[in-house]
Amino acid sequence: MSAGFSIETERLILRPIQIEDFSRWAEFMADAESTRFLGGPTPPSTAWRGMMSVAGAWHLTGVGMLSVIEKSSGLWVGRLGPWRPEGWPGPEVGWGLHRDAWGKGYAVEGAAAALDYAFDVLGWDEVIHCIAPDNHPSERVAERLGSTNRGPGRMPAPYEDIAVNIWGQTREQWRGRTR
Repeated sequence: MSAGFSIETERLILRPIQIEDFSRWAEFMADAESTRFLGGPTPPSTAWRGMMSVAGAWHLTGVGMLSVIEKSSGLWVGRLGPWRPEGWPGPEVGWGLHRDAWGKGYAVEGAAAALDYAFDVLGWDEVIHCIAPDNHPSERVAERLGSTNRGPGRMPAPYEDIAVNIWGQTREQWRGRTR
């Protein structure tokens, strides 16, 4: 992963995590509503370790969530992208946005670019999204991306007690969709 790597969409820049992202990352991770389906709010020290884990994943594997930067303001508005932790139910493109970025279509716009990257650059054959059964906004994002609910899934420890549905699609389904 080169230091200058980024993916641009009409309104967003997706790039690897940088240290200056931490204040907004910590704010996002401290918000109970934003993290309702991500394990709940965390203090800055835990948010720091999570952010460093994502940055380390990019460094070691070339796969990990990307920072989502709003082009018009330069503001960090979330993280999304390809993610493949050990023991995960499959290669995932996930998303999580700061509450002030909700309702703008950023999750769909950014995740679509991440799906292109996962299929075209990483060569993945399929992509999943692990979505809590009550997370209706994320279900709508998955539907808009063309993914379908494949049914209940099982997360690895220490998340094995968290209920998720596995949404997903193949590379062929992604390429064959109507935009």
